[in-house]
Amino acid sequence: MKYLTSVYWERGSVARCNQDSLVVLQVMTAAGRVLMAAVCDGMGGLSQGERASGYVTRRLQEWFYESLLWAVRKKKSYWIIRRSLDRLVYDMQEQLSRYAKREQISLGTTMTVIVLWESSYLLWHLGDSRAYRLGAIYRGKRNGSEAECMTTDHVYGKNRLTKCVGSFGYERSDYKMGVVKSGQAFLLCSDGFRNCVDEPELADVLNPKAVETEEQAMRRLRAIGEACMKRGEKDNMSAIYIKAVK
Repeated sequence: MKYLTSVYWERGSVARCNQDSLVVLQVMTAAGRVLMAAVCDGMGGLSQGERASGYVTRRLQEWFYESLLWAVRKKKSYWIIRRSLDRLVYDMQEQLSRYAKREQISLGTTMTVIVLWESSYLLWHLGDSRAYRLGAIYRGKRNGSEAECMTTDHVYGKNRLTKCVGSFGYERSDYKMGVVKSGQAFLLCSDGFRNCVDEPELADVLNPKAVETEEQAMRRLRAIGEACMKRGEKDNMSAIYIKAVK
């Protein structure tokens, strides 16, 4: 399986900096092609949100090369990968907690990570960033292009996060595993990117059947971002588009 990817990263009309961080890595190995992508949205109401999101994406990059590429070659790779990333999340929580205590601040970030290898995916999630599965989804006699939200928003009230990677103690990630089919696509995005659009609009604009190149994917991500800003969105906006192709 090959993967077509594109990213969108926009500060927005009000914020002085973009506290979102993204990472997309893809390599060919003896076990086949391996991809990891992550969206981390630094918590804007806290100090140094961009430091927290940047720290998490840097650690994920290290984990990709030092642990993941080894794990995908093993039997029962699903369990090895899951345990490995769980340990990484725990360590990141510990390190951010120590830093926050030393600096007398609070900081945190959402984390939505997907790993694709062979014909499988693994998804980890903390916070209110989201992952969507895009493409043809068949349910009985009904079929068509859909945007299926794969994650749960960890929020209380309007914007208060109940889970994140940060200085608030360890929280176990939500996780999900499934099969990747050629022609399917995934969207990972921060809340700013999807606040002003609904799932039918995402499904229509990002329909994998209409996306054949990375440039086309980039234009469609940009179209959604520009539409959000016209509708009044002021938050940072970040997104990663991944399409599986033969």
